[in-house]
Formats: sequence, C-alpha cells, structure tokens
Amino acid sequence: MHFSFIVPVYNRPDEIDELLESLTKFTSTIPFEVVIVEDGSTISCQNIIEKYIDKLTISYFFKPNSGPGDSRNYGMKVAIGDYFIILDSDCIIPEDYLTNVQKSLDEEYVDCFGGPDAALDSFSDIQKAINFTMTSFLTTGGIRGGSEKVDKFQPRSFNMGLSKKAFEASNGFGNIHPGEDPDLSIRLWNLGFKTKLIKNAFVYHKRRISWEKFQIQVNKFGKARPILNSWYPEHSKITYWFPSLFLIGFLFSVLMAFFGIEYFIAFYGIYFSILFISSVVVNKNLKIALYSIWSTIIQFYGYGNGFLLSFYKISILKQDPKRAFPELFFKK
Repeated sequence: MHFSFIVPVYNRPDEIDELLESLTKFTSTIPFEVVIVEDGSTISCQNIIEKYIDKLTISYFFKPNSGPGDSRNYGMKVAIGDYFIILDSDCIIPEDYLTNVQKSLDEEYVDCFGGPDAALDSFSDIQKAINFTMTSFLTTGGIRGGSEKVDKFQPRSFNMGLSKKAFEASNGFGNIHPGEDPDLSIRLWNLGFKTKLIKNAFVYHKRRISWEKFQIQVNKFGKARPILNSWYPEHSKITYWFPSLFLIGFLFSVLMAFFGIEYFIAFYGIYFSILFISSVVVNKNLKIALYSIWSTIIQFYGYGNGFLLSFYKISILKQDPKRAFPELFFKK
C-alpha cells in the first residue's frame, strides 16, 4: 500500500509546522506522501510547506473555503496513494504510527480505520483536561480514547484511514460539520465496507482551544446527533441521550436538594469524586483533575443542551436540518 496523508488547514501555519516535523521522524521505510489542502485561509502556510520539500514527499493546494469535509475530499481526489490517512492540523504523530497502521491492516484489512488520541506532556493543563474528558470511559465511554467495547467503530477524522476504493464508492465526506465522521462511517457500512479501531495508531491531538470554544464545539456535536439519527434511524442508540439525561437529572437533583432531599445530588457528588480521582491517576496533577471536572461539566451541558434543542426541532417539529441549524452545513 502507498499511503497519502490528507491534511486540511485553515489559518494554522504553526500547527502544520509541528505536524510535518513529526512526520519527518517516522522510523519506518513505508512510502507515503503528504497532501496539504489550504481551505481558503487568510494566513497561508505555504512558506511552512517549503521548509519540508526536501524532507517529505509533499504537495500543497489552495482552494476557496468550503469546510474541512470538502477539503478532505479535494485532497483525496488529487492524492496518488491507494490508502488515505486523514489528520487534523493540530495533531502530532508518533514515530511508529505508520508501522502500527501497516501491521494492523496486514493482519486484518479494512477499508476504513480510526485511531485514538492522546496528550503529550508539553500540552497545557487545559488541553490535558479536555483530552481526559474526551477520552475517558467515565465521560464518553472511552470510544475516542481506545475502547474496543463498541459493536461498530466510527472513526473520527482527526485520525482516520480510508481506502481509495471506499472513497470512490462513498464520495467521501458530506457537508455537515461536525457529524461528517459518523455520517461517512454509516454510509460505508451500508455499502458493505468494514471499519475498525487500531488501538495503537494514536495521535497526540493538541486541541488549541479555550473553554468557550470547547463549549461551542460540543454543543455542535449535540446538535448534529439527532440529525444523524433522523437520517439513519437504524443506528440510533439510547447512549446518545446520556449527556442530556445527565443534565436533566442534575437539574432535578438540585431542585430536590432545595427541598431538603439530597440523595440525588449525592450521586452526582460521588460521580465527580470518582472522575477527579481517575484524572489524578491518569494525569498525576491535582490542577488538571480539577480542570477535568469543569471540562466534563462543559461537555455534558454543551452536548446535552444542543442535543435536546436539535431533537425538538428535528424530531418533534420535523424541521429541515439545514434550515434549523445552518451553522452545521457548509455550502459547496
């Protein structure tokens, strides 16, 4: 197999520099190219690309802004490889990444795979806390952090592999964002393709994000899920309701505590205590553990609130998703 790394970028030249530097440190001799797709940026990364011309097989393309999904599709159309690996620009790649991918595909080939994300010691405390929240079994079931306890793994596009065959059959990503990842996974399943998690093909996902941006991000995740459920009801799961139920339960518990019934709120106290201890064990830092509680609150509130609003508009009012949430759809 010949691999093509596809990386869309929007106003993030510093991130591209770190990503490309990590790719130069691969320990394998497996052939690969890098395709950078500048998605209408006003801050170009072309000068960064020029630094790596002699170090990597790399190509650079500039196109009008049309969103990350469309940019990934553009990159796969111009790539020369027969297997594409899609990365976010804020990722740093371990030196044995491609070796682990090749080995796993040789042992059990699939046309689409996903890998987990992790945090480097150099990440900020907020980045580490958000990474813990996004990958912990206590918050997301661990599906972004390497858990294999899922019936069909839905790869995420910050670390996702897709064969040329599967891309051509599916036409790649749609124009919903976020939500383009599970949308593509489900369409691939319906076409007869298989997906899997390659647990040791992880990337260091930097997530240069503030608390406010994180809340906006997870709120969009929540809004996207009922839309996907309406498109693919056979893949709807009760687990998608958990953040919303957690939020409703917390509000109910606070109300009961106001009337002197504190049993319910005590369960939330126990949950957050376990979460705190787990983060201390993982991150070995009390400050990050405290931040992990806050990032979990933001995650559940943002996602749960977005999910309930979207469920009401999409499933109850039967509104058209593009009219109900135009911010989730890029115009091509």
